[in-house]
Amino acid sequence: MKHSTALRNTLCAILTSASVTFALTLLGIASACVKPPGVPSAAINNGANRADADAPAPPPAAPISEFVRRIHEDRRGRIWLGTNGDGVARWNGKALEYFSLPQGFSGVSVRAIVEGTDGSVWFGTEGGLTKFDGASFTNYTVRDGMVNDDVWCLAFDRRGELWVGTLQGVCRFDGVRFTPFELPEAEPDPFVGVTSARMVRSITEDRAGRLWFGTNGGAYVYDGRVLRNYSEADGLSNDNVNSILEDRNGRVWFATHRNGVCYLDGETFTAVTEADGVEGTEVWDIFMDRAGEIWFPVENSGLYRFNGKTFHRYREAEGLTSNAIQCTHQGRDGRLWFGGHRGLFRLKGDAIVAVTRAGPWR
Repeated sequence: MKHSTALRNTLCAILTSASVTFALTLLGIASACVKPPGVPSAAINNGANRADADAPAPPPAAPISEFVRRIHEDRRGRIWLGTNGDGVARWNGKALEYFSLPQGFSGVSVRAIVEGTDGSVWFGTEGGLTKFDGASFTNYTVRDGMVNDDVWCLAFDRRGELWVGTLQGVCRFDGVRFTPFELPEAEPDPFVGVTSARMVRSITEDRAGRLWFGTNGGAYVYDGRVLRNYSEADGLSNDNVNSILEDRNGRVWFATHRNGVCYLDGETFTAVTEADGVEGTEVWDIFMDRAGEIWFPVENSGLYRFNGKTFHRYREAEGLTSNAIQCTHQGRDGRLWFGGHRGLFRLKGDAIVAVTRAGPWR
């Protein structure tokens, strides 16, 4: 019995020592992950060149992603595709590359893509704000001063400051620090998907330098001194504003969640209705091409183009196989791209063709 007791005590001492060593090791690893003050949340060196070894190779005929939310062609001609679960994909002219968490990207859902005057590309995701400087990704989060990590829209103003709209409000970034910008709270609509009392879904700057914000409480416009609200009481189609655009005539267009599209000309709102040939109510995006034509998708109705006089609809007969397009982009060569459910599409003549991982890109 004495030998058994001694052996038991010896084993307990060994195990206790091993446990302490293991705990100290874990503590050291955790300490290494803590962000030093004043340093961006993650600066991933060469992360853009590191492949995800665990990701299976899908067939070439597969869609780019189940859902393409944003499209941007940078000044070098590379096409960036923000997805709803696969991070960001990039067509570099020869191959399609994917960047997500393993490569140092901030999230898997990309809701916004903009480009700075220095050629840097910025992404808004559910995990924060990401900057790509051409070689690596740098991530910014609430630890760096952002109001919230769940980013839904981005816009550079004429001073070069980046405005960041999130699930819990908006802030601006001057390259050094984030500064909150207060907007009034609004009653969230629980039937429009992700929402909150402070959510900002759209930010755009008009030709006068005024900033427009799309919220759950209508649209706000800020001229640098005064903040003004436009709501249903003023003639806005719906207070849930998903996208805002100023056209070449100075009219401001609004894509709303519950009552389609309308535009503001001076102080007068005009709604686009079935009488104009437009059906449906849920609109997530509005875009103007270089010819001045206005494009917007309507959920379960199709993709519409307005030439200034009439509306033309693209549906399955024209090759559109998705009822949920969410973004439009025009490349440097004039080609129009569309992203949404079932991936990526582009306009070819009067037809719309699906673009898979294998193309066609040209």
